[in-house]
Amino acid sequence: MREPFHPSADSLDLVAILAALSDPTRLTILIRLAEADAAIRCGDFTDLATKSNLSYHFAKMREAGLVSLRNEGTSRFLALRRDDIERRFPGLLDQLIASAKRMEDKPVNSQSAAPTDASESKPQRKRA
Repeated sequence: MREPFHPSADSLDLVAILAALSDPTRLTILIRLAEADAAIRCGDFTDLATKSNLSYHFAKMREAGLVSLRNEGTSRFLALRRDDIERRFPGLLDQLIASAKRMEDKPVNSQSAAPTDASESKPQRKRA
C-alpha cells in the first residue's frame, strides 16, 4: 500500500483546517482522535459512515494537515497531528476540540424547546 501524502507542518493552512472541520462527521472523528491515547484504526469509525464515505472524510482531514494516516499491514491508523498544529497555530486545536464537543452536546432539534401551544408563541394583544 502506498504511503499517503501529508502536507508539511510549515504549509498548514488555517482556512483548509477550518474547511475540513465543516462537516459533523469530521468533527466527531476529531473528538474521538483527541480523546484517544494513540492512533486509531480507521475501521473503528465504521459506526459513523460507510467505508468509502469515511475514506473521503479521512482524506479531507489528511489533506488539510489535521491527521496523519499510517499503513500497518492491511490496516490504516489515523492520528491527530497535534504537535504540528500546535506549533503552527498555538491553542487552535484545543479550541476546535472544545467547540466540537459543545456542538455534539447540543440537541439535534433546536425547536424542541419551543412552546407547543400556539397561544404561547404569539404575544397577546391588549384590548382597549
